[in-house]
Amino acid sequence: MAAGEGTRLRPLTELWPKPVLPIDGLPVVVTLVHTLAAAGCGPIVVVVGHLREQVEALLEPLPYDLRFVLQPEPLGSADAVARAEAAPPFLVTAADTHYAAGDVQRFLAAAHGADGAIAVRRQPGRPDHTRVHVEDGRVVRVIAPGDAGGLTGAPLWYLGSPVEQHLRPLPGRPPHELGDVFQLAIDAGTSVSAIQIGATRDLTAPADLVRENFPYLSA
Repeated sequence: MAAGEGTRLRPLTELWPKPVLPIDGLPVVVTLVHTLAAAGCGPIVVVVGHLREQVEALLEPLPYDLRFVLQPEPLGSADAVARAEAAPPFLVTAADTHYAAGDVQRFLAAAHGADGAIAVRRQPGRPDHTRVHVEDGRVVRVIAPGDAGGLTGAPLWYLGSPVEQHLRPLPGRPPHELGDVFQLAIDAGTSVSAIQIGATRDLTAPADLVRENFPYLSA
């Protein structure tokens, strides 16, 4: 999902879409596509919107089976996924996240054959990370503010048919969010696995752009 406006990174994202900004000096979306391809994912559908030309220009030369789908308005993550028109099962990730080595492969291996799965992590200190309530390895509440379990959701999801069917119709009013789709599936009796991965890196605020590219400044 590479269509968002990156409002918390303004004014940077008025000129550049968030996925083309760097982590470790490399465009985060390019690193992510390499990571997905190495994990055996393909074809890869990139949902674009805000400043789409920059995202497409970076990704089109890559030697992978890629296609682009337009999300004309920022109507939420579930709307973006629905526009991809992927056949389940499939993997969904935000385009601005850097995963630790091997985490995507391990997530896919653990999620294989599941009705649905959400990546979770123990990553304190970021209030913008959404807490998830997990019981016996299963997600009970996708959004659980104040949950004492210490797990937060990573932007990595696996959708089997029992979850994917809740994309139609899209839940609630815009913005339609993927978390709501998963919660509908859970409330309907679908088992959604909670698969723990390591810490992720992302660009949320302008200061993150400095931290993630000049690590000596925080040493």
